Amino acid sequence: MTAIKHALQRDIFTPNDERLLSIVNVCKAGKKKKNCFLCATVTTERPVQVKVVKVKKSDKGDFYKRQMAWELRDLAEVDAKDASKENPEFDLHFEKVYRWVASSTAEKNSFISCIWKLNQRYLRKKVEFVNVSSQLLEESVPSGESQSVAGGDEDALDDYQELNAREEQDIESMMEVCEYAISNAEAFAEKLSRELQVLDGANIQSIMASEKQVNILMQLLEEALAEVDTIEGKLSSYEEMLQSVKEQMDQISQSNRLIQISKTNNGKLLDEIQFLVNYMDLSKGHIRALQEGDLSSPKGIEACINASEALLQCMNVALRPGHDKLMAVKQQQHLFSELRDTFARRLTNHLNNVFVHQGHDQSSTLSQHQVELTLPKHSPLHRDLLRYAKLMEWLKNTHREKYEGLSRTYVDYMTRLYEREIKDFFEVAKIKMAGTTKEAKGKFATLPRKESALKQETESLHGSSGKLTGSTSSLNKLAVQGSNSRRSQSSSLLDMGNMSASDLDVADRTKFDKIFEQVLSELEPLCLAEQDFISKFFKLQQHPTVTPPLAQPETEELDGGLLSRIPSQGEHRHSLSSDKDMVRLMMNKIFQSIETELNSLIALGDKIDSFHSLYMLVKMSHHVWTAENVDPASYLSTTLGNVLVTVKRNFDKCISGQIRQMEEVKISKKSKVGILPFVTGFEEFAELAETIFRNAERRGDLDKAYVKLIRAVFMNVEKVANESQKTPRDVVMMENFHHIFSTLSRLKISCLEAERREAKHKYTDHLQSYVINSLGQPLEKLNHFFEGVEARVAQGVREEEVSYQLAFNKQELRKVIKEYPGKEVKKGLDNLYKKVDKHLCEEESLLQVVWHSMQDEFIRQYKHFEGLIGRCYPGSGITMEFTIQDMLEYFSSIAQSH
Repeated sequence: MTAIKHALQRDIFTPNDERLLSIVNVCKAGKKKKNCFLCATVTTERPVQVKVVKVKKSDKGDFYKRQMAWELRDLAEVDAKDASKENPEFDLHFEKVYRWVASSTAEKNSFISCIWKLNQRYLRKKVEFVNVSSQLLEESVPSGESQSVAGGDEDALDDYQELNAREEQDIESMMEVCEYAISNAEAFAEKLSRELQVLDGANIQSIMASEKQVNILMQLLEEALAEVDTIEGKLSSYEEMLQSVKEQMDQISQSNRLIQISKTNNGKLLDEIQFLVNYMDLSKGHIRALQEGDLSSPKGIEACINASEALLQCMNVALRPGHDKLMAVKQQQHLFSELRDTFARRLTNHLNNVFVHQGHDQSSTLSQHQVELTLPKHSPLHRDLLRYAKLMEWLKNTHREKYEGLSRTYVDYMTRLYEREIKDFFEVAKIKMAGTTKEAKGKFATLPRKESALKQETESLHGSSGKLTGSTSSLNKLAVQGSNSRRSQSSSLLDMGNMSASDLDVADRTKFDKIFEQVLSELEPLCLAEQDFISKFFKLQQHPTVTPPLAQPETEELDGGLLSRIPSQGEHRHSLSSDKDMVRLMMNKIFQSIETELNSLIALGDKIDSFHSLYMLVKMSHHVWTAENVDPASYLSTTLGNVLVTVKRNFDKCISGQIRQMEEVKISKKSKVGILPFVTGFEEFAELAETIFRNAERRGDLDKAYVKLIRAVFMNVEKVANESQKTPRDVVMMENFHHIFSTLSRLKISCLEAERREAKHKYTDHLQSYVINSLGQPLEKLNHFFEGVEARVAQGVREEEVSYQLAFNKQELRKVIKEYPGKEVKKGLDNLYKKVDKHLCEEESLLQVVWHSMQDEFIRQYKHFEGLIGRCYPGSGITMEFTIQDMLEYFSSIAQSH
């Protein structure tokens, strides 16, 4: 170890002006053993810096390298693990804990001892040593004691003390007197020994001479002790005298303390009495208002509100410990409870009477609304009842049962009132909606109020609609049989509502739209006003989480309470926890008939005309959107959203019905097809839908319906064209797709732009196909001749050598041309015109278009023949019997003659 210490001092610490004081061979605890050295060093220059350095042997050679260093002032704690047993493990607590295992316990103890000494000398005992033996922590070590290798230098460092200035002067003067001290140390030491002996003798003589003085000093001390005893006696007498005075002062102090305690207690008692008087005293005026106050006049209501608030404050005062045991407090609390119960009973009875009287007043005004399509306004009732809103809040906070009872009473009463009003309102709406025929008017004019009678009359109305169905089916048969009337053909597609198109004009649908809009416009403010009133009157908007006052056991009765089963709203099996849920529950009970009546009205409108679903979808969507902007969780928004689902379902049913009827269309085998009824039906549907859905929120639903309908139209046009026997397939396709293209171009429906281009493409293709097939080969023999010419050229014969072929010489060509003079050509074209006119229908007016296309195709063939003659028979002078100008005159004269 000495050799290693010497090598480390030489190679690592001397170049850095450091001195190695102690070293220990260690390895990290709990890991694979990799030995290293921990060294305690100090710098040779001032100020002295003390460090703990980790030195490790290099992997590439036998030399050592400095790996890590810590300042000793950063060391917080040294833990030797065990002070009584030999344990080579120890911990050093720097910024984190470093756990080491020394190669031997002696090296560990020597290193820790060195650290302790350095701490004592330079750090003023800042480092804490734990589980370290006290023998290692001795500050001074005898100079003659032999030191270990690790601690010797540090012990020498501790024994060394610097000389002061006087000692330096004495040593220098002694060295000057004894100049030979350096050259002859033995002589110098002998001289110093002789002088020391002389000094010792002088000291002994001086001690013996001072014995007399010591005796004198002892005598003086004895006299002083006697004087002290005298003084102590006097002090004892004084103390006895003061003891009696102290006892008297203690009695006075005790008396003063008791007086102060009594004063403090009296002050506290006065504070308690003032507290009880100030916070638990209710004025006589408030008591009189609670017992006899007028609940019908504004002043009386205001007085009752003030009295109830004062009573609530007195009842809710936070009593201090022990107050509830006082008899006066108990009497006041009993008085407050009686006043609370009395006033709650008076308030409940009065509000019940208000509900009844206001109900009679509202019932008397129902008759004037039966003829007009309006709902009675309840703003006067709400205005009168809102005066009691603060009293309802007081009742809610003080007497929950009566608050719940009033809530149930109000809801039950308003349920019956609104049920009568809404039923009458929807009866008037149905009368006006079904007023397109006198029969419907007559039946609805005598509708009774009872639900069973209303159902019977509604079934009667549906029966009349069934009669109309029979007439409509006859129209469908006429359309199937090939009637040339475009109006009767289109009516078969429009007959999705079991009513004929002639009976349902634009005015009827506009009237229905206004009626439906008026119904929704009347319901919307009614529901919003009632919901706003419930929130304000029952104070259901202040506390987000309260126990619902209307919770009751499940029951099957509709009038049994707010938690009873409500149609279309589901069963509420647990207590509600929010005021919004409470408001929604009350609204569901009060207006439980609205959703049923709306669905009934929608069903009636859809029965009269399925196209009414378009109007209803737009109007209902707008009102749902408006309600959601006001309050997404409101009863109105939820109910209209449910009804909107029904309207959307009817709309989808209308679209599916049209598609189904397209698939069921049959055509006559004896008459030409013309424009198919579902094609004109789609046109009228699109025109109506574009008018209705202009700037509507549900445009996406219409676009989806458009795509479904147009694909069905395309598919069924092709199906009918394939099944047609009287009219050529190309004509059916050409005319109907031309009509579809014209309709889509005129209406400019953006979502059907691809279908518009497809319709144009189909129309063009089938027009060209029909022209080619109908025109055929008007110059048949000439066609065959030139086909042979083209075949020879294709086989490799040069064009100018074709005339030398026996079958295609000039004589044969002249013979074929003479068979087609201008008169024969004109006669053939005239027959062709009659044939085309027979195929095409009058509605689409495509005859001139087809005839012009045939003219262009004939001219193209004519020019093709002339080109072959010029190339294959050059210089022959052979020409056709008629010119292009002649052909143009033929086509023009034929068209004008017809």
